[in-house]
Amino acid sequence: MITSRTGLRPLGRIALAIPLVVAGWLVLVVALTFGTSPGRSLAVIGPQAQAIAAVARANGRVLASSAYVTIASSDAADFVSRLYNAGALLVLDAEQAGGCNGLAPRRERS
Repeated sequence: MITSRTGLRPLGRIALAIPLVVAGWLVLVVALTFGTSPGRSLAVIGPQAQAIAAVARANGRVLASSAYVTIASSDAADFVSRLYNAGALLVLDAEQAGGCNGLAPRRERS
C-alpha cells in the first residue's frame, strides 16, 4: 500500500510557523515595552507576591493586582529595567496589550 505524504507537508509547515510567529511577536512586544513613556501602566506577569515585591523595589506604584497579573506605574524613565532588575518575570505595556490601565472602568449614567 502506497500512501502520499504531500497532504501532511502544508500542515507541518503551519505547525512549525505558529510557534515561530508567537515567539517573534512576544520578543517584539517585550522589546517595545522598553520604549514606553514614563507614567504608562505596565503589566507585570508572574506570581502576585513576586510582582508586587518587584514593583516596590523598583519604586513603582501598584494600581491593581490579581493572581498572575499586576498593573503598575512609575514616572521613572527606566522603570521597565528596574522591574526586571528587581525580579519581574515579564513586563508588558498594559495599555497596548489589552487596554488595562489599572483604573476602574467608567460607568455610563442612565
